[in-house]
Order: sequence, then C-alpha cells, then structure tokens
Amino acid sequence: MIEVGLIIARFLHYLATTALAGLSLFPLYAYAGAEPDVLGRWRQGWLLWTAVAALFSGLGWFAFAAANMSGSMADLVDAETVWAILHDTGFGAVWTSRMLLAALTVGVAAWGLRAAHRQNWMMPLLAAILLASLAGTGHTQIEEGWAGVMHTVADAIHLLAAGVWLGGLIPLALILHRYLGTDLNVGPNDMDRILMRFSGMGYLAVAALIGSGLVNGWFLVGSPSGLLDTPYGQILLGKLALFGGMLALAVANRFWLVPSMGRIRADAVEGLTRSSARLRNHVLGEQVLGWMVLLAVSILGTMQPAVG
Repeated sequence: MIEVGLIIARFLHYLATTALAGLSLFPLYAYAGAEPDVLGRWRQGWLLWTAVAALFSGLGWFAFAAANMSGSMADLVDAETVWAILHDTGFGAVWTSRMLLAALTVGVAAWGLRAAHRQNWMMPLLAAILLASLAGTGHTQIEEGWAGVMHTVADAIHLLAAGVWLGGLIPLALILHRYLGTDLNVGPNDMDRILMRFSGMGYLAVAALIGSGLVNGWFLVGSPSGLLDTPYGQILLGKLALFGGMLALAVANRFWLVPSMGRIRADAVEGLTRSSARLRNHVLGEQVLGWMVLLAVSILGTMQPAVG
C-alpha cells in the first residue's frame, strides 16, 4: 500500500511540476510579441493551481517516502522519526529545500495572478529550478564524484526538456481550440508562427531528451541484457515505446498538419477549424502518451536499477 501511494504521489508531482515549467516557459519562445491578454489571464490561473498541486503532491511524496523508510505510515506522527528523516538523510535535506521553493512558487504565482498585466519573470526561473531539482533525489545519488555530477546534470536536463515539451502542449492545445475566437486575438498567421516556434523548441527538447536519456541509461541499465532481462529494463522499454509514439505524432504535426494549415486561405473558416481540430487531437494524443511516460518514470523511481 505504501509503495502504491508513493508511485501515485510521484506521478502527481511529476505532472504538476512539468505542467508548471511548461506553462511558465511557453511565452518566452512562442510569441513574437506580447502574449494575448486572454491567454495570459488563463495561464496565470493555471500557474497558481499547478504550483499548489506541486506543493501538496510533493508533501505527499515525502510522506510516503518517509513511511517507506520507516516501515509504517503510523511513524509519520512520531516527531523524532520525521526529524531524523529530514535532518539525517540526503533525501530529507533536498526535499525540505524543494518544498520551501514550492511554497515560494505558490506565493509568486498568486502575486502574478493579482498583477496579470505585468510580466512575471520569477515564475519561469522558479518553475525550472523546482523541476530540475528532482534530479537531486533518487537514482542519481548512487554514483559519487564526477560520475554523480554527470548523472545529476543529465537527469536535470532530461527533466527540463520533458517539462518544456510536455508542459508546453497545454497552452498550445488551448490556442488550437480557441484561436479562431474573436476574444483571443490570434489569427492564422500568428498561429503559424506559434506552431513553427513550438516546433523549433521541440527539436531542441527531443535532442536533449535523447542525449540525456542515453547518459541516464548508461548509469541505470549498463548493458543490453539489463534492458531486456530485468523488470526495470522492460518498463524502460515501454517508456521508450511511448516516447516513440509522442515523437511520431510530433513529426506528423510538423511535416503534415502544420504545412496543410498554412496552405488554407485565411478566410476559409471551415477548413481552418477542421485542420485546427485535427492538430489539437494530435496534441492531446501527445499529452496522454506523455502522462503515461511520467507514470512509467514514477514506477521506475521506486525500483532497483537494472545495472544493480
């Protein structure tokens, strides 16, 4: 029961932190000019809710991890046990810092919602640090010295690339759903530029995911037999298959759907609506596959690596 709760808490925290990072970073690369007001207000609201979700799911992750260390959920009411985990373990020290950062992020997101007309420069930085700091926990702590540094850096890059891609799909899906509406002030030409900018970011994210994934695989799997003959390796293969599905949808979007939208006349509302809906469905498909990838990551984090 504790292990199932730990997996669920990890999954919810990964969902919240990747969404928070993607929502925060999206305006930095997606728009040539200022963000539309409607999108800005919507995004600020979601930033607050995802920051709150990151805080509470992080607390849940700590609770189940502490119970897993002590052997019982009942030990969480013992102040000495909780203090020992917080004070005497590397996990406790990192998690204390992360939860303080998450609380600060909630405060900054709330301020950003009240001052939506201003550019909230703190949110992208805080969200990126909160997501990347997950690399300081778990399997990256197995190695020591330069190997440990290399593994941690690779994992941080992997997390950030996943956050930018997967989290960025959320505002992109909203734009595709509403961009023909008069309140959004995003026309077909603007939509083309947003899609091309997102695609350019996607190239960098995929390259970072593949490169950092190879480094992580070297440390955690080590050999083809570890990939094929261990439960850890087999779940990792499933994760790679899901990633391949995401990549196939992204390629179809970039080289088929996006160019087809560009060839439709700006006044052909019916054609634009149909193409937008098709592209939005592909984006939603990427999101669902991405959530399944995060679930696989949540399970892998509770398992013994194949290399061991």
